[in-house]
Amino acid sequence: MADHDEAAAAAAPADWQPLPDRARLPCMLTPMLPLALPGLVGGFVLAGVSGFWFAPPVLALAGLAIGAWVGLKHHRHTYWRLDADGLAVRRGRLWQRETRVPASRVQHLDLKRGPLQRHRGLATLVVHTAGTRHSAVTVPHLDAGDAERLRDLLARPVEADDADDDA
Repeated sequence: MADHDEAAAAAAPADWQPLPDRARLPCMLTPMLPLALPGLVGGFVLAGVSGFWFAPPVLALAGLAIGAWVGLKHHRHTYWRLDADGLAVRRGRLWQRETRVPASRVQHLDLKRGPLQRHRGLATLVVHTAGTRHSAVTVPHLDAGDAERLRDLLARPVEADDADDDA
């Protein structure tokens, strides 16, 4: 496991942190069910139309496999960094998406931990920003210690602004 973490850190762009190796399974499980269910439904439709009784399990397994592959790619190509300006999240390899949250725009922060994340020492950081009620950046499957550290560091400007408002 440590070898993969070192390899991922070496492959990461400068100053960018990869997701921990133990986040691989949760990343793979996340898209598996949403892709397996349509395969199962499509398989039943195909079985009803053509009589291929084996279509539902085959298409459901194909959906699971594709979901696992997509999740693995998400795990391998998700990076984050915290600098003086705020939090940045980079996702993707072919179509890269980089989201930057300036510390001055942070309204509040949440940490979420599902049962699998708690078991693996992971957490999801949700950074709510100024703007509409749906303005939030989610960084899933971070190391729990990193997520808590990011939450505490990003909360400092919010606390300082609240102290300035009270004065």
